[in-house]
Amino acid sequence: MMRKTILTLTIIMTITISNAQETGEDELGAWYMYFGTNQITDKLSIHTEAQFRFYEIATTFNQLLLRTGLNYHINDNAIATMGYGYINTDGSFADIPEEENTDEHRIFEQFILKNSIGKFKFEHRYRLEQRFISAQSDNFTEHRARYRLQLTYVINKKWFLNLYDEVFINLQEPIFGQNRLYGAIGYTFKPNLSIQLGYLKNHFTNRNFDRLQLGVIFNTDFRKKK
Repeated sequence: MMRKTILTLTIIMTITISNAQETGEDELGAWYMYFGTNQITDKLSIHTEAQFRFYEIATTFNQLLLRTGLNYHINDNAIATMGYGYINTDGSFADIPEEENTDEHRIFEQFILKNSIGKFKFEHRYRLEQRFISAQSDNFTEHRARYRLQLTYVINKKWFLNLYDEVFINLQEPIFGQNRLYGAIGYTFKPNLSIQLGYLKNHFTNRNFDRLQLGVIFNTDFRKKK
């Protein structure tokens, strides 16, 4: 009986370790990101975004994300967006079977609300996504809702802290998609250029990933000077 129990536990541990190695959970990965808001009129701006995600700090590619959208600025504290994203994903950390690679074309609708209390700035982001995914063995469509609560604390004119939590809800089974908990310190070089260095805890139903994040935010203004 004891030998059978030990054998069973050994098999379970082997499978668990193997899965962790295949998914990269044991590795500290990194996301390198660029975000831009490019103002074209008083009410309209173009969102630009590029993200390069790795299972390790600078090796073992995981995902490329390119996203753009048209923003309508209802006022200083409310922005509506409709946009498009292209996502190429390598879903396996180990030797990669072809079916683990996917290409995704994504349409999204988004609404942002902002408010401030003293040095604390709050942002609520609501997003719907229609995801058209192509794998080697199948093509399919999924729908998803996301909500992110972000808090920014202004330390002084140059330094700030940024925290957020974002939950992903699938509009098909399984309902829970993922949860992202993030904290960062940021530095403002000038009003339209800042950088953030942070840490992300990315939780899925049976997996957890730890990721460093380096983000650059560069906003431009193409309006004609009066």
